[in-house]
Amino acid sequence: MEFSHYSVMLSESIEGLAIRPDGIYVDGTAGGAGHSCEIAKRLTTGKLFALDKDPDAVNIAGKRLSPYGQATVIQTDFKDLVETLKERGITGVDGILLDLGVSSYQLDTAERGFSYHHDAPLDMRMSKSGMSARDLVNTYSVDDMTRIIREFGEEKYAFSIAKNIEKARAKAPIETTGQLADIIRESMPFSARREKNPAKKTFQAIRIAVNGEMDSLSQVLDQAFDFLNQGGRFAIITFHSLEDRMVKQKFADFAKGCVCPPDFPVCVCGRKPRGKLVSKKPIVPTETELAENRRSRSAKLRVIEKIAE
Repeated sequence: MEFSHYSVMLSESIEGLAIRPDGIYVDGTAGGAGHSCEIAKRLTTGKLFALDKDPDAVNIAGKRLSPYGQATVIQTDFKDLVETLKERGITGVDGILLDLGVSSYQLDTAERGFSYHHDAPLDMRMSKSGMSARDLVNTYSVDDMTRIIREFGEEKYAFSIAKNIEKARAKAPIETTGQLADIIRESMPFSARREKNPAKKTFQAIRIAVNGEMDSLSQVLDQAFDFLNQGGRFAIITFHSLEDRMVKQKFADFAKGCVCPPDFPVCVCGRKPRGKLVSKKPIVPTETELAENRRSRSAKLRVIEKIAE
């Protein structure tokens, strides 16, 4: 199957990065290289480092970026981007882009085990290595599964789903996405089963846990911002409230100055803003994009610029 991935808010994210032809940029989630190609074609003496943990993405990004001598493709988790670039002699960058979540290719390739629309081996590993979704549902305790499904999926029937997973695996291991989707559906009241995608939240939660997505995002925010050159920009596209909340709060913290109590006549903390928000509110897809790609509907883009400290 061809690696197909709609580049969400492509023009908005490229505009947000304010690319300089001689700058150094990082696409930490290369995917199908849509964003990466648009960055690369704007560079002359600059450099682009396109990263992805998925070996399939790295393979296709390498092919699609091959016309651009300024681009380097590397297989790694974006949480390690600073260490990865320092190993290559880079001491600072002018822009970083993260397009979070799962790609269209990963969802549409049944054998990768991300989708509840296809019955396939239960996998969900972006890197194709380490713990799989099959391992999680067959070994985690009810308490741990409940926490994961409730926290990462914001699913109100998390405990019922976790209990029924435990009951099912006691008879035989849960091997496929179809089996898991059926268990989830049967764990809900009839009214909830009639929803279009009753398994969506639980599949999202398990995928996030398997790939350590929230941990990776938490780890990268401070170190990546620190790695920006003055005037550099950090752009992040999120797809669910947990990610967006984390990014929003961290960007607000970077842009915050004085933290003295409001009744102090003068500032004594000396804290200065380290960044400025490029837009106060998140940028969202246009109606045209939403019509072309329904998977864009929950996307939010936030951009911050590093200023002199």
